Amino acid sequence: MKLVLKPSNFISLFVLFFLGLPFGNAQVLDSDATNSNKPETELPKDILWDVKAYLPEAKLIKIKAIDKDGKMFNVKAIQSFDDTSILNVKAIVNGAYLPIKLIVKKDDVYFPLKAITKDGTLLDIKAVTENGDLLSVKGVSRSGIIVQIKAIGKDASFYNVFAISPEGQVNDVKGLKMLNTIAETSINGVFIYAHVKALRQN
Repeated sequence: MKLVLKPSNFISLFVLFFLGLPFGNAQVLDSDATNSNKPETELPKDILWDVKAYLPEAKLIKIKAIDKDGKMFNVKAIQSFDDTSILNVKAIVNGAYLPIKLIVKKDDVYFPLKAITKDGTLLDIKAVTENGDLLSVKGVSRSGIIVQIKAIGKDASFYNVFAISPEGQVNDVKGLKMLNTIAETSINGVFIYAHVKALRQN
């Protein structure tokens, strides 16, 4: 697979508002595949895109959500419709989608990237190398409404984060600001700096 590293489109606030609102509580995955009462016009199941960091020498490494006990959970971009220009990014924990957000920083240099449970517990989002090393993934800079999300190497190098479809399509994973305030909103008691989406490349 050949990755084309291009800057993201500048998504309008109007589109973000309507596509970015359902970020509150965890969404339970639909596991009922045998219900005979389903309508003929039912939408297909979600398509899950892998979320990975791109390291030198064309290495792709996994992005995971990690709880306080060190248990790892998948992080995916969720495609629910044919349009792939902007996708939600979620952690899948115990059969539920958990929102992943950039949260308001305290003493951090960069904005922390976290998954948020129903009770407000935060799960770390990390890039996991082939050797099992964990790299921080954070919001490192902002330009307009776009917040750059990078995996951070031990030497402080920045690595791009992507969502990759089963067919090899690549979207950039970015933070998106919809308001000029530091905190956009709060989710389960956690103050949110920016929403996290996978955006189609040019």
